[in-house]
Amino acid sequence: MLRRCCCSLRFVWTNDRPDLAPLLRTLTRSNRSMSSQSGEAGPKPPVAEGNAEEVAEPRVDVASNLEAVRARVAAAAKKSGMPQPRLVAVSKTKPLQLVLDAYEAGQRVFGENYVQELVEKSNDPRVPEDIEWHFIGRLQSNKSNTLARVKNLKVVETVASEKLARTLNRAFAEHDAPLRVFMQVNTSGEENKGGVEPSDCAALAAFIANECDHLQLAGLMTIGMLNRSLKTDDTNEDFETLVSCRGRVAEAIGVDADALELSMGMSSDFEHAIEMGSTNVRVGSTIFGARHYPPKST
Repeated sequence: MLRRCCCSLRFVWTNDRPDLAPLLRTLTRSNRSMSSQSGEAGPKPPVAEGNAEEVAEPRVDVASNLEAVRARVAAAAKKSGMPQPRLVAVSKTKPLQLVLDAYEAGQRVFGENYVQELVEKSNDPRVPEDIEWHFIGRLQSNKSNTLARVKNLKVVETVASEKLARTLNRAFAEHDAPLRVFMQVNTSGEENKGGVEPSDCAALAAFIANECDHLQLAGLMTIGMLNRSLKTDDTNEDFETLVSCRGRVAEAIGVDADALELSMGMSSDFEHAIEMGSTNVRVGSTIFGARHYPPKST
């Protein structure tokens, strides 16, 4: 109200009533003082257009990060005498431009955790034809048909139930080649992690091999407990459990154990996983930088 009065005085009385100029100056000073006390320190800066919940991505030198990760992967493989594993660059929540930056630096295999995000990225016309996608997130059965429409989807790494295997098998029935899948095993026993129990891995493998003509069981996957990888005087028993599961699965479906891949190891423990026989490591934040999630709606 006071600000409105000052505006009126400024535009009307200053011209018509010069005798009121001292009063105008007094009122203006008073108005400024009140604005300062109420936290209104002058005009507010303009608000940028766009989604208010989007988090600005800091600049990331993806090419340099990739080079460093590849060097570490190669060193770990050489140290353990193991073949160099596949590197899956986990790009979940990251903008497509960072995926394209990694592609320009020679990366071809990328991992995504969310079906809708994978659909949007894979359908973008900027995506090169030879990019390969791995789905590595928890998958609901009712998303199988959507996933089946993703171009260049090479592997689903998180099959953990007969129900999911059955729905994926139906969804990929029209594809020319079977979908390669990894069976996720919950080796750490943590409730917040998905996966079949180690004691049930052979039965699920047999179901996939015998009942799912449009799926190819290509390996096993786990998310190991990080604290077990950080121990310097011992091996990660979660990775040991996955190696043991692979042996039982191979026997159950009548294949050589080496024919089944081991997907284990992430940004914080991929070197240890390689030393224990991983053929597929999933590295995200070490390549693309820390993830910034939008605030959850209440």
